[in-house]
Amino acid sequence: MKIAILGAGAMGSLFGGLLAEQNQDVTLLDINEAHLSAIRTQGLILETHGRRRSLTNLRVSRPDKTESIPELLMVFTKSFHTRAALSDVSRVMGPDTTVLTLQNGLGNVELLREFVSLEQIVVGMTTWPADMSRPGAVSSHGAGKIRLMSADGIARPGVEAIAALLNAAGLQCSVDPNVWSAIWEKVAFNAALNSLCAVTGCSVDGIAAVPGGLILARAIVGEVLAVAQAKGIDTDRASCMENVTQAIAKHVGHQPSMLQDVLAGRRTEIEGINGAVVRAAREENLQVTHTETLLELVRLVQARVSGFAG
Repeated sequence: MKIAILGAGAMGSLFGGLLAEQNQDVTLLDINEAHLSAIRTQGLILETHGRRRSLTNLRVSRPDKTESIPELLMVFTKSFHTRAALSDVSRVMGPDTTVLTLQNGLGNVELLREFVSLEQIVVGMTTWPADMSRPGAVSSHGAGKIRLMSADGIARPGVEAIAALLNAAGLQCSVDPNVWSAIWEKVAFNAALNSLCAVTGCSVDGIAAVPGGLILARAIVGEVLAVAQAKGIDTDRASCMENVTQAIAKHVGHQPSMLQDVLAGRRTEIEGINGAVVRAAREENLQVTHTETLLELVRLVQARVSGFAG
């Protein structure tokens, strides 16, 4: 399959590398010239399950320079870059191009619909971890999974084909009609841990430094899942609470992406996570006090380190 990965950071490069290992036709699209140049020179250095190798059968390009029309466009950009990135590749997106978003947060499908029909969109979530140690080198330590479904909820053979493609690459993918439950559960997880770490500067396990840390994290999860319920989306509250509790107990030293962005002076994804939850809560006349407080605190931190206020 001819595949383009839009946003070839750690996650995009991991997925692209694993797919290229299965002899898929993969192009990585990104604006990070150092990363693209390193891959052109040495291939993509990929480390998974303790095995390190160099993959030289990927193409790389800036989004505005690519000419190939993909059958599958996988979107991994941060949500606030989505519109600009898709504008750069819209000329090579045909009516038969399927667009898969595995991005964090809410509102990604609405952005994609500005460029393609709803029938062309597949939406999902992934728990795979990925890190970029240097330009041209990515790794994944641990396991993950993918749950996806067509954005309009209609089962199509093309969705099963994408799942089979990802499974062949070892990415543990399932077609799930309840994918929105999984997406909201991940939003709840991220709204709690990402925002708390971004504001405090502590790693995930540092949230347990005081008893109130875990209590606050669980309160945020409860608020987010209440909004999902009001939207008619059933979630597994007990499982989500347990996932947050276990992450705080076991993810020793882990700095979530939002904290990494703060430390690097970059804009965060707070608007697509806590911000999206607050907006959805207002539509349902719900109060999400903890989630909204963390939203404003991250906005303040972000304004200080990156100059971007919201």
